[in-house]
Amino acid sequence: MRDGEIFPIVVFHLGPLELTDTLLTAFGLTVVIWLGSVLFSRRLKQDPGPIQTSVEGIVLAMEASIRQVLPAHVAQVGPFIMGLWWFLLLANLIGLIPGLHSPTRDLSITSALALLVFLSVHWFGIRSEGWKGYLSHYLKPFPFLLPFHLVSEITRTVALAVRLFGNMMSLDLVALIVLMLAGFLVPVPILMLHIVEALVQTYIFGMLALMYIAGGIHSSPRRFESHPQDKEDSQ
Repeated sequence: MRDGEIFPIVVFHLGPLELTDTLLTAFGLTVVIWLGSVLFSRRLKQDPGPIQTSVEGIVLAMEASIRQVLPAHVAQVGPFIMGLWWFLLLANLIGLIPGLHSPTRDLSITSALALLVFLSVHWFGIRSEGWKGYLSHYLKPFPFLLPFHLVSEITRTVALAVRLFGNMMSLDLVALIVLMLAGFLVPVPILMLHIVEALVQTYIFGMLALMYIAGGIHSSPRRFESHPQDKEDSQ
């Protein structure tokens, strides 16, 4: 069992920074998603083919999941959560391609994603509640609970990163061990297990991020009430 099969491989150094294969794969996936979005949006048809129909079905399913949690903020939060879901879906599945490793089996990648969610929670919360309204919820119901709120923010961010990393790493290790012991006699069950687990972990990570953002947006009971325009948008 080679180190590259478990730990990220350092491809080259950029000064003091080490660029690993998983990091380069993550960059590549980001470019592919961006180019794919641009090209796909320019070739939409009134009479969609099978590819457009499938993509639209996935997007509508994502939008429906977001609408269930934040019906009045789909337009604001939707692009971020959908982008996160698309990246995680491809990142979790790309490990099925021989010679490539899933970026999400690298703790540095999952930590970066968790940090992005952490910053997004505050970004959307401040935009919705304002600086004063958003920051004041850390002092509720009692000001002495502030340290516990801060610890909770840190621990859930760490848990978000470690959960995804642990699940994807354990899945790859189990598949590798089974293939080493049984050869290629059981490739199909392992392949199906990888696909199912990749889909499940993608959904869980995105939904947790969505719930955290919803908590930030609705941090103030006074601002929790939707405006008439928001109610119209949610219908």
